[in-house]
Amino acid sequence: MKIVIAPDSFKGSLTALQVAEAMEVGLHRVFPEVAIEKVPMADGGEGTVQSLVDATGGKILTAQVLDPLGNAINAQYGVLGDGLTAVIEMAAASGLTLVSPNKRDPRVTTTYGTGELIRAALAHGCRKLIIGIGGSATNDGGAGMAQALGAKLLTTNGEQIKPGGGYLATLNSIDLSELDPRVAETETVVACDVNNPLTGKQGASHVYGPQKGATPEMVEVLDANLTYFDEILRRDLGKSVGNIPGAGAAGGLGAGLMAFLNASLKSGIEIVTKATQLSKRLAGADLVITGEGQINFQTVFGKTPVGVAKVAKTHNIPVIAIAGSIADDSDGVYDAGIDAMIDIVPEPMLLETAIEDATALIETAAERAGRMVATGMKIKHDLS
Repeated sequence: MKIVIAPDSFKGSLTALQVAEAMEVGLHRVFPEVAIEKVPMADGGEGTVQSLVDATGGKILTAQVLDPLGNAINAQYGVLGDGLTAVIEMAAASGLTLVSPNKRDPRVTTTYGTGELIRAALAHGCRKLIIGIGGSATNDGGAGMAQALGAKLLTTNGEQIKPGGGYLATLNSIDLSELDPRVAETETVVACDVNNPLTGKQGASHVYGPQKGATPEMVEVLDANLTYFDEILRRDLGKSVGNIPGAGAAGGLGAGLMAFLNASLKSGIEIVTKATQLSKRLAGADLVITGEGQINFQTVFGKTPVGVAKVAKTHNIPVIAIAGSIADDSDGVYDAGIDAMIDIVPEPMLLETAIEDATALIETAAERAGRMVATGMKIKHDLS
């Protein structure tokens, strides 16, 4: 018997690998001799770097970069086990959590640090980039990212435009003659699970600007600036990216990555399942255990458990999901490939207690899952 354990992290508690290890302990209480393969997963959001590094035997590296307000910080990125693929979370350098609430202003925040992380990965020898672009503090269309990689975004005076979405209106021309030549040798794949265009009422500024500190007046200016930026991209680079679904992700970084790095935007869970070779690792498995912190109606929209279940179903393997909590609106996951769900909380308890005791709770939940499987196996045997 072979069991594959492929969970997401339990946010704020355990990494995906730690969750998988706890599940393994619980299952071995029931099946001491069973072969277990652990494949830490993610869906392209927070925790993707750690999960992919753990799943592929890679490593975490640190680079000094600029945060959204231009302050020097240390940010991490991952290199996968192949030594050629880097995985970057833009939030590590340009994330909203790096800016205190009273200083959030998308007119001045920049993606420059994300560009520096990309440059560090290129310098390390990586020629494939996986970039997660959730949780940004920015609205600059990726302009800062491009500048960090050598692009010249020039004013009428021939000077680089200042950082932030508020200064895109001063852009006169784009010159890529000094863009890092390694960019042309690199495949860039972006984990993006939103379909917002760059501009308009469903665009970056209107939908996400307010949570980054933009007032209604700022939103209108930022949207107009991104519209102008899109026009310059078409004129100077021949790139029409503004209306592509996902262009508005991360304050327009989706558009910037497509325009300057020829990036492709894909579902986060699809990127991760491919990078971890999940389908190959499921070969010969009899059962898959997955999970995440909470299973709810959103789980069917590209979250890890359903993404894992879709791959498992191509092998006709049953799937059990273990979660920190299971919402009342979660029944849709059954139609999406998950056969059973188990939560880790056996009795009412404070969230803080559940987080503190997560390892033991997951072990026990996995043991319960194993005992149910064993019972089913016995019933099948008795009926045969």
